Amino acid sequence: MRSIHLEKKGLRGLAIAESFRQNSERSILSGLVMRMDFVIDGFVFGSAALEGNDATDQILHMYKELCRSDISYILISGVIISMYNIIDIKKLHDHLQIPVIGITYNESNGIKDEIKHHFQKYPESKINEYEKLGKRERITLHTSYDIFVRYQGCTINEVKQLLNKLTLQGSIPEPIRISHLIANALLQKGLSF
Repeated sequence: MRSIHLEKKGLRGLAIAESFRQNSERSILSGLVMRMDFVIDGFVFGSAALEGNDATDQILHMYKELCRSDISYILISGVIISMYNIIDIKKLHDHLQIPVIGITYNESNGIKDEIKHHFQKYPESKINEYEKLGKRERITLHTSYDIFVRYQGCTINEVKQLLNKLTLQGSIPEPIRISHLIANALLQKGLSF
Protein backbone atom coordinates (compact mmCIF):
# COMPACT_ATOMS: atom_id res chain seq x y z
CA MET A 1 0.00 0.00 0.00
CA ARG A 2 1.41 3.38 -1.01
CA SER A 3 1.38 5.90 1.84
CA ILE A 4 0.08 9.44 1.47
CA HIS A 5 2.92 11.75 2.50
CA LEU A 6 0.79 14.27 4.34
CA GLU A 7 3.77 16.30 5.49
CA LYS A 8 4.55 17.49 1.93
CA LYS A 9 3.13 20.94 1.11
CA GLY A 10 3.47 20.14 -2.59
CA LEU A 11 1.49 16.89 -2.32
CA ARG A 12 -0.94 16.90 -5.25
CA GLY A 13 -4.34 15.32 -5.52
CA LEU A 14 -6.96 15.11 -8.24
CA ALA A 15 -10.44 16.12 -7.02
CA ILE A 16 -13.42 15.16 -9.18
CA ALA A 17 -16.95 16.54 -8.92
CA GLU A 18 -19.90 16.56 -11.29
CA SER A 19 -22.87 18.61 -12.38
CA PHE A 20 -25.86 17.70 -14.54
CA ARG A 21 -29.46 18.49 -15.34
CA GLN A 22 -32.17 15.85 -14.94
CA ASN A 23 -33.00 16.07 -18.66
CA SER A 24 -29.36 15.75 -19.76
CA GLU A 25 -27.88 12.63 -21.31
CA ARG A 26 -24.45 13.23 -19.77
CA SER A 27 -23.02 14.94 -16.71
CA ILE A 28 -20.00 17.21 -16.69
CA LEU A 29 -17.04 15.88 -14.70
CA SER A 30 -14.58 18.48 -13.49
CA GLY A 31 -11.13 17.43 -12.30
CA LEU A 32 -8.96 19.83 -10.32
CA VAL A 33 -5.33 19.21 -9.40
CA MET A 34 -4.54 20.98 -6.15
CA ARG A 35 -1.50 20.95 -3.93
CA MET A 36 -1.76 20.47 -0.17
CA ASP A 37 -1.04 24.20 0.27
CA PHE A 38 -4.16 24.99 -1.84
CA VAL A 39 -2.26 26.01 -4.96
CA ILE A 40 -4.29 24.99 -8.03
CA ASP A 41 -2.05 23.11 -10.42
CA GLY A 42 -4.23 21.84 -13.28
CA PHE A 43 -7.65 21.01 -14.69
CA VAL A 44 -9.17 18.19 -16.70
CA PHE A 45 -12.73 17.62 -17.86
CA GLY A 46 -14.88 14.70 -18.87
CA SER A 47 -18.44 13.43 -18.80
CA ALA A 48 -20.46 10.43 -17.69
CA ALA A 49 -23.71 9.01 -19.02
CA LEU A 50 -26.73 9.50 -16.80
CA GLU A 51 -27.91 6.05 -15.69
CA GLY A 52 -24.81 4.64 -17.41
CA ASN A 53 -21.82 2.50 -16.50
CA ASP A 54 -18.94 4.60 -17.77
CA ALA A 55 -17.95 6.83 -14.81
CA THR A 56 -14.99 4.69 -13.72
CA ASP A 57 -13.52 4.55 -17.22
CA GLN A 58 -14.12 8.28 -17.69
CA ILE A 59 -12.13 9.04 -14.54
CA LEU A 60 -9.31 6.76 -15.72
CA HIS A 61 -9.33 8.64 -19.04
CA MET A 62 -9.25 12.02 -17.26
CA TYR A 63 -6.29 10.92 -15.14
CA LYS A 64 -4.38 9.69 -18.18
CA GLU A 65 -5.22 12.87 -20.09
CA LEU A 66 -3.35 14.88 -17.46
CA CYS A 67 -0.09 13.01 -18.29
CA ARG A 68 1.23 13.54 -14.77
CA SER A 69 3.11 11.26 -12.44
CA ASP A 70 2.96 13.65 -9.46
CA ILE A 71 -0.69 13.06 -8.47
CA SER A 72 -0.64 11.17 -5.17
CA TYR A 73 -4.36 10.53 -4.57
CA ILE A 74 -7.85 11.00 -6.00
CA LEU A 75 -10.83 12.51 -4.15
CA ILE A 76 -14.28 11.97 -5.64
CA SER A 77 -17.44 13.75 -4.57
CA GLY A 78 -19.65 10.67 -4.34
CA VAL A 79 -19.10 7.23 -5.80
CA ILE A 80 -22.62 6.99 -7.19
CA ILE A 81 -22.97 9.86 -9.63
CA SER A 82 -24.96 10.78 -12.72
CA MET A 83 -28.16 9.00 -11.73
CA TYR A 84 -26.71 5.67 -10.56
CA ASN A 85 -23.48 5.63 -12.57
CA ILE A 86 -21.39 3.76 -9.98
CA ILE A 87 -17.66 4.43 -9.64
CA ASP A 88 -15.53 1.37 -8.91
CA ILE A 89 -12.89 2.84 -6.60
CA LYS A 90 -11.10 -0.51 -6.32
CA LYS A 91 -10.65 -0.58 -10.11
CA LEU A 92 -9.34 3.00 -10.02
CA HIS A 93 -6.85 2.11 -7.31
CA ASP A 94 -5.77 -1.12 -9.02
CA HIS A 95 -5.15 0.69 -12.33
CA LEU A 96 -3.53 3.86 -10.97
CA GLN A 97 -1.81 2.49 -7.85
CA ILE A 98 -2.66 5.61 -5.82
CA PRO A 99 -5.18 6.02 -2.98
CA VAL A 100 -8.78 6.75 -4.02
CA ILE A 101 -11.30 8.30 -1.63
CA GLY A 102 -15.02 8.76 -2.27
CA ILE A 103 -16.81 11.27 -0.05
CA THR A 104 -20.51 11.73 0.73
CA TYR A 105 -22.12 14.11 3.17
CA ASN A 106 -25.41 12.60 4.39
CA GLU A 107 -26.45 9.55 6.34
CA SER A 108 -28.24 6.91 4.32
CA ASN A 109 -29.65 3.44 4.73
CA GLY A 110 -28.47 2.62 1.23
CA ILE A 111 -30.01 2.92 -2.22
CA LYS A 112 -30.80 -0.68 -3.13
CA ASP A 113 -34.56 0.02 -3.16
CA GLU A 114 -34.06 3.11 -5.33
CA ILE A 115 -32.01 1.08 -7.80
CA LYS A 116 -34.73 -1.59 -7.98
CA HIS A 117 -37.34 1.10 -8.60
CA HIS A 118 -35.30 3.02 -11.17
CA PHE A 119 -34.01 -0.03 -13.10
CA GLN A 120 -37.12 -2.18 -12.90
CA LYS A 121 -36.32 -4.51 -15.81
CA TYR A 122 -32.70 -5.38 -14.95
CA PRO A 123 -31.62 -4.08 -11.53
CA GLU A 124 -29.26 -6.98 -10.71
CA SER A 125 -26.06 -5.65 -12.32
CA LYS A 126 -26.46 -2.21 -10.70
CA ILE A 127 -27.19 -3.79 -7.34
CA ASN A 128 -24.07 -5.98 -7.67
CA GLU A 129 -21.95 -2.90 -8.50
CA TYR A 130 -23.46 -1.06 -5.54
CA GLU A 131 -22.84 -3.93 -3.12
CA LYS A 132 -19.19 -4.19 -4.27
CA LEU A 133 -18.66 -0.66 -2.91
CA GLY A 134 -18.98 -1.90 0.67
CA LYS A 135 -19.99 0.13 3.67
CA ARG A 136 -19.17 3.78 4.18
CA GLU A 137 -17.24 4.91 7.25
CA ARG A 138 -18.13 8.04 9.20
CA ILE A 139 -15.44 10.62 9.92
CA THR A 140 -15.90 13.67 12.13
CA LEU A 141 -13.77 16.47 10.71
CA HIS A 142 -11.97 19.12 12.76
CA THR A 143 -14.80 21.44 11.71
CA SER A 144 -17.20 19.21 13.73
CA TYR A 145 -19.01 18.05 10.58
CA ASP A 146 -19.51 14.37 9.82
CA ILE A 147 -18.79 12.97 6.38
CA PHE A 148 -18.85 9.44 5.03
CA VAL A 149 -16.04 7.83 3.07
CA ARG A 150 -15.15 4.78 1.03
CA TYR A 151 -11.48 4.37 0.25
CA GLN A 152 -8.87 2.13 -1.36
CA GLY A 153 -5.09 2.16 -1.04
CA CYS A 154 -4.82 4.01 2.26
CA THR A 155 -5.88 3.77 5.89
CA ILE A 156 -8.85 5.44 7.55
CA ASN A 157 -6.38 7.43 9.65
CA GLU A 158 -4.69 8.79 6.50
CA VAL A 159 -8.11 9.62 5.03
CA LYS A 160 -9.08 11.57 8.14
CA GLN A 161 -5.77 13.45 8.31
CA LEU A 162 -5.91 14.33 4.62
CA LEU A 163 -9.51 15.54 4.71
CA ASN A 164 -8.88 17.59 7.85
CA LYS A 165 -5.98 19.34 6.11
CA LEU A 166 -8.07 20.03 2.99
CA THR A 167 -11.27 21.20 4.71
CA LEU A 168 -11.18 24.85 5.75
CA GLN A 169 -14.82 25.12 6.85
CA GLY A 170 -17.98 23.06 6.78
CA SER A 171 -17.84 19.52 5.42
CA ILE A 172 -16.54 19.88 1.86
CA PRO A 173 -12.79 19.71 1.20
CA GLU A 174 -11.56 22.72 -0.81
CA PRO A 175 -10.46 20.79 -3.91
CA ILE A 176 -13.89 19.15 -4.17
CA ARG A 177 -15.68 22.45 -3.50
CA ILE A 178 -13.78 24.26 -6.25
CA SER A 179 -14.11 21.36 -8.69
CA HIS A 180 -17.88 21.37 -8.12
CA LEU A 181 -18.09 25.14 -8.69
CA ILE A 182 -16.26 24.69 -12.01
CA ALA A 183 -18.55 21.83 -13.09
CA ASN A 184 -21.61 23.97 -12.25
CA ALA A 185 -20.22 26.96 -14.16
CA LEU A 186 -19.57 24.80 -17.25
CA LEU A 187 -23.10 23.39 -17.03
CA GLN A 188 -24.59 26.89 -16.79
CA LYS A 189 -22.65 27.90 -19.92
CA GLY A 190 -24.07 24.90 -21.75
CA LEU A 191 -20.68 23.30 -22.36
CA SER A 192 -20.30 19.56 -22.74
CA PHE A 193 -17.41 17.12 -23.07
